[in-house]
Amino acid sequence: MTLHVFDFDGTLTTRDTLLAFIRYARGTKAFAFGFLRYSPLLVLMKLHLYPNYKAKQKVFAHFFKGMREADFNRLCARFAAHSLYLLRPAGLEALLRALAEPGARVAVVSASIDNWVVPFFYGTVADYGGEPVRVLGTRIEIRNGRLTGRFLTPNCYGEEKLRRLEEAFPDSRNCRLVAYGDSRGDRELLARADEPHFRPFREAPKSAAETNELHARLLALTLPTCNS
Repeated sequence: MTLHVFDFDGTLTTRDTLLAFIRYARGTKAFAFGFLRYSPLLVLMKLHLYPNYKAKQKVFAHFFKGMREADFNRLCARFAAHSLYLLRPAGLEALLRALAEPGARVAVVSASIDNWVVPFFYGTVADYGGEPVRVLGTRIEIRNGRLTGRFLTPNCYGEEKLRRLEEAFPDSRNCRLVAYGDSRGDRELLARADEPHFRPFREAPKSAAETNELHARLLALTLPTCNS
């Protein structure tokens, strides 16, 4: 069996969706103020003097702590619907080919929060059933229906991507692994792969209409599985 694994930010998309999501959700002014406030931590993180996941969690909590889960999920769905332009058409084509391959399994493994990654493939979090595209992202803690600002799982980055993959697919070590990634956070995943692809899908972009058509074909495959 072949297991196709795609990184999300920078691989299937043209940029980091955490930053795009915060700007979409809170506006440019609040976005700039929040990142200015945490800029010393972000500099330390870039210098590898402060843990990546701690910096990311502090920034996430600043913008979303206390928000109702239902409101957050609706915001995530709207963000995905509004942000199809971030998707790389060649990445969507590779996803569609993987889904059409008999017996193959497909996963998207991302350091981004799965609440806004899922809607790119299923429309809403409520539509997600785990197949045919398994989404493995950083999960957030919810208490009494509200976001605590903390992560429920470790940041899905580096070795954690492999751990989450093996947790979701216990037989993954016996599979032929085809992996797509673009950054240091994908290094371990690409090293494990039988067929690694580093920074793929970088050709000239298609029109918005072509990207939307490819995305519609993807949803046609995923949504009936969830709603049957």
